[in-house]
Amino acid sequence: MFVPSHYREPDVSWMVDLMRGNPLALMASNGTPADGPFATHLPVITDPQWEGSPTADLAGMPLLGHMNRANPHWAALETGSAILLTFTGPHAYVSPTVYDVTPAAPTWNFTSVHVHGVVEKIESTEETLDVVQATVQAFEGEFGDSWDMSESVDYFRKIVTGVGAFRVRVTKAEGMFKLSQEQRPEIRERVVQSFAGRECTRHVQTADLMNRLP
Repeated sequence: MFVPSHYREPDVSWMVDLMRGNPLALMASNGTPADGPFATHLPVITDPQWEGSPTADLAGMPLLGHMNRANPHWAALETGSAILLTFTGPHAYVSPTVYDVTPAAPTWNFTSVHVHGVVEKIESTEETLDVVQATVQAFEGEFGDSWDMSESVDYFRKIVTGVGAFRVRVTKAEGMFKLSQEQRPEIRERVVQSFAGRECTRHVQTADLMNRLP
């Protein structure tokens, strides 16, 4: 991903927060010349067993994910394959009317993290079940209502044979936080106010990120 220097994340925590707050990633990997590349949207979490600290480019961070085994992407994946995970965060269109200057051009403010890594397919049923349960715990804690899965574990065991779980060892990550940094402070503030006044959640979230800029 091409990231101009003024759009790079202010701190590695911005990338980690975006990934955890927007965990439905797009996994892309190479296929055969006949099939072309594969791309699948799937939930991804940080391995809860990991006790390390994120490096500047997240190298070494272990991630967990899963997909339907009936997906041709699963059959095409091999342990050791290089993959790309794209996480998309808040984004919003910027109309030139906000700038209140002429000439001007429209643009789109957006946030994204591209994670490069090496995949390890998990074949064990018990380990696959562990990944599913870890994913539920992560998402219920962050987005749900602390649902207790204990009475559904037996049901998980019945359906987990159709789940393909995997680990990803991150080799590097790049964050793009295009938030009007190239504009003068007064214009940036007008963009923030235009986003903050909208009812759309992603506009408000984009405004919040812009307010966090150094």
